[in-house]
Amino acid sequence: MPGIAVSYLAEEKDRLIVIQNRLDSAQLSRNVFSHGAFPSSATDSILRQIQDVRSDVVLIDIDPNHPQRAISAIELIHATTSDVVIFASGEMTNPATIVSVMRAGAREYLDRNATTEAIAEAFARYTTARNKARAGSGRARVFTFTNAKGGAGATTVAVNTAISLQESQGNVLLVDFAPLGHAALHLNARPTFGLPDALQNLHRMDASLLDGLMTECKGGLRLLAGSQQPLAAVPAAAELARLFDLLVIHFRYVVVDCSNRVDQTARMLCDLSSAMLVVAQTDVVSLWSAGRMHTFLEEGGQEKVRLVLNRYKKIPGFSDEDVERATDTKLLWKIPNNFQAIAPAIDKGVPVALHDNQEIGRSYRGLAAALAGAASNAEGGLALTPQTTKGAGRLLSPLRAER
Repeated sequence: MPGIAVSYLAEEKDRLIVIQNRLDSAQLSRNVFSHGAFPSSATDSILRQIQDVRSDVVLIDIDPNHPQRAISAIELIHATTSDVVIFASGEMTNPATIVSVMRAGAREYLDRNATTEAIAEAFARYTTARNKARAGSGRARVFTFTNAKGGAGATTVAVNTAISLQESQGNVLLVDFAPLGHAALHLNARPTFGLPDALQNLHRMDASLLDGLMTECKGGLRLLAGSQQPLAAVPAAAELARLFDLLVIHFRYVVVDCSNRVDQTARMLCDLSSAMLVVAQTDVVSLWSAGRMHTFLEEGGQEKVRLVLNRYKKIPGFSDEDVERATDTKLLWKIPNNFQAIAPAIDKGVPVALHDNQEIGRSYRGLAAALAGAASNAEGGLALTPQTTKGAGRLLSPLRAER
């Protein structure tokens, strides 16, 4: 199936048929949505449908007798979507209309009677530009942490990994997707706004508004805080995709605390992540749960899930290979057990990753370095390979993630 998802809008129903026939002839795209009208406002359902079907390109047909309606629609789509490219199809005899269309945000202007070859060339240009942008973009890596079972410590691991990445790499955002956000407490932060506000205002989101919804924390780490009340709403796939499209172009790393979510949002976050890290402990219930979480998260075959053992205690006669067999999950890291340091750090809002002289703080910095240093693979995940940390104890060394 052709890879370019195209939605097309025209005020004349006959034009919808003509457009579809020509796009089908070009054999470079697939129709995911069509409509015989233009969106009129930022809350118009047409815009939501364009995003819900994950359109790559929106093709707007321009009535030569009433071009302004199409131009207004182009301006609206351009202003409210960050990941959609707009093509316009109109007559070539009015230069003023063409200029207005391009200024409104259209990437291509095609003759209303364009040949199949001309359409194919336009889509080829789009594909080339998209591939170059993906290859050379500075889009953030996204690391999502989730619990194998309640209380395994995903929030603690996410917060300390984010702090460590901020110290070593800079430009890090921590996003709290837990049903009830606790990350702010771990950082002694008092956010005014957060994730629920971002999701409610996606239709008018820009860099300035997004920045205003975040809280600056220790060391320059930015926090998009979680809900301060139990969060019942589940964002749609298009809403999550739009949010992350905005986040990854403004930060170097995005760390997500998924905490105890076991829902469609958790699975979508896995799709959007470079690595999905399941936090577990070395007990039967936790390891059993980790295996089930792996199956749930990798239903689509993403190969992104890795295991982080928190509060690690060696079980005599139970090796790392046994852990991997029990969970069917590749083991990435072991964080030593140090309740005496972790408990007061959480109570005071001073993460242990800020403590240079503590073994557990060094372990978190090692985990951050392993994630930051991993090479990207062709599937959009990370090729997490063996690394060594000189002078570190056995618990501080990265474990083999590819076998």
